[in-house]
Amino acid sequence: MKNIFLLLTLAILTISCGGDSKSITATIEGKDLKKIREKRNELITEQTTISGKLKIIDAAISNLDTIKKYPLVTAFQINTINFNHFLELQGSVATKQNLILYPEFSGLLTKVYVKEGQKVAKGQLLATIDDAGLSEQVAQMEVQLSLAKTTFERQKRLWEQKIGSEIEFLQAKATYEGQENAVTQMKSQLEKTSVRAPFSGVIDDIISEQGTVVGAGASQLLRIVNLDNMYIEVEVPEVYLSSIVPGKNVEVYFPVLGETLNTKVGQASNFINPSNRTFKITIPIKNKEKLIKPNLTAKIKINDYTSERAILIPQSIISENSLGEQYIFIANKISKNNEAIVKKMIVKTGKNQGGFVEILQGLASNDIIINEGARNVKDGQSVRILNVGNNE
Repeated sequence: MKNIFLLLTLAILTISCGGDSKSITATIEGKDLKKIREKRNELITEQTTISGKLKIIDAAISNLDTIKKYPLVTAFQINTINFNHFLELQGSVATKQNLILYPEFSGLLTKVYVKEGQKVAKGQLLATIDDAGLSEQVAQMEVQLSLAKTTFERQKRLWEQKIGSEIEFLQAKATYEGQENAVTQMKSQLEKTSVRAPFSGVIDDIISEQGTVVGAGASQLLRIVNLDNMYIEVEVPEVYLSSIVPGKNVEVYFPVLGETLNTKVGQASNFINPSNRTFKITIPIKNKEKLIKPNLTAKIKINDYTSERAILIPQSIISENSLGEQYIFIANKISKNNEAIVKKMIVKTGKNQGGFVEILQGLASNDIIINEGARNVKDGQSVRILNVGNNE
């Protein structure tokens, strides 16, 4: 329709200008400057008249043309949904029962009774160190203790019968008690030559081999680990101090194992690390299959925020103006032909997750948001909507 009107207009102009061309040529050939200028003014007047007529024709074409060249966009209707935001962090597995045993006695490591990977019970004998004659000394001291005890008991009976002297009784008592303490101390020293398991677990590594000379508190003997009471230690930015608390749901993923498990935050530290402004949390985990090991990397997702009626939109359609305000475009006054007027809306955003961001202020349920093409429109512009989806 528009092309037909343009062709008619051009034809009219061509016909009207065809007769004038001869008149213009004749005027110029006459070399009369006054007449040439009058002819020019006459043509300018005609040009102004034709421009006005063209505007009228263009307006008529615009009103009659049903296929207007509007920018094409897609849009979606807002629906409120349940929104669970997850804080994603990384941590490592630890256990409070992961211990390297050191000897309490210096000497030759005479016997190692366990192997790597062996399960042991609390108090089980793991290794012995040469006692350097302590056992013989203890045996002699026990003989002396027995004699001191006999003497004390005899002096006690005499004293109770008022036969013996008080001094003899007290001396026997002091000798006996002193010998008893000496034997106890010597036995305590002798016990240090036996290395026992401080808790039930698995022998992870035998560090000092049998026949090695070890030093008290200096030589590493072996490592024992308990894989039952495992936990993950995570450093959390201080901004989440009020939202990450004991009892919060946690999803734990182990990339190496390809396994995911659900648990809860066990403990949150009350101390903020001044160097990186974080606080530590511990997350207990079950390790039935014993596949989870200390220092294993874990990816953590903690549910730190929930909104039952949230408005979520793609983060990619949000723009920002020079004042730092964030805005989006909505489709307003939608016609039957899916033509609409673009309206700019200033919004306040909240948390984002998976490419979507929550809108806290500026939008209402059932608003039509311009999606594809949002970067190419402006406030007040007319557009045609190809299709309207939803944000679910």
